[in-house]
Amino acid sequence: MPGPAREDFDRFYLTNVKRLTAAVYAMTGDAGEAEDAVQEAFVRAWQRWAKITAGGADPTPWIRTVAMRLAVSSWRKSRNRISAHLRHGPPQDLPGLGPEHVALVEALRQLRPDQRRAVVLYYLLDLPIAAVAQETGASTGAVKTRLRRARAVLGRHLTDRTRRTPADPVRSERDDDPDRYADAQLPKETRARG
Repeated sequence: MPGPAREDFDRFYLTNVKRLTAAVYAMTGDAGEAEDAVQEAFVRAWQRWAKITAGGADPTPWIRTVAMRLAVSSWRKSRNRISAHLRHGPPQDLPGLGPEHVALVEALRQLRPDQRRAVVLYYLLDLPIAAVAQETGASTGAVKTRLRRARAVLGRHLTDRTRRTPADPVRSERDDDPDRYADAQLPKETRARG
């Protein structure tokens, strides 16, 4: 790979590896599997760097898709490891993980894979609904439904829920926020009074 392309890849890697690993980790709940999947995705990207960046294309969706597919493939392989898990017991907790982090990962594990992927892409990677739909191959309506159902499941599994306030503009100002019309779905008696 020529010098400028190598520098471009190195810069991209250093800028994005942690974020992509966190996204795959949120989806799998396994830090080691997430790191492996992301590293393999970057190896594959390195081999095709000129092709996936042709015309100034952003390689992030390609690498993220490859990493997530590798992680899903790993889930399938993990069924064969169940006997070893039963023989040796569960893995020890990773040091430095706070109770909120462990609770979030456990709650994410309760979601269906399509819901978990939508949550990771929308909330953790801050992609707009249209981009989540494009990346998952679902309609925007399906993505909004997955997010709504995922929030309901997460709400049941997380005991220390925080409420968004009007002072927290992170999601409230987004046009594609599925919570935007939440009150419109409630019966008249339970709608928030202004």
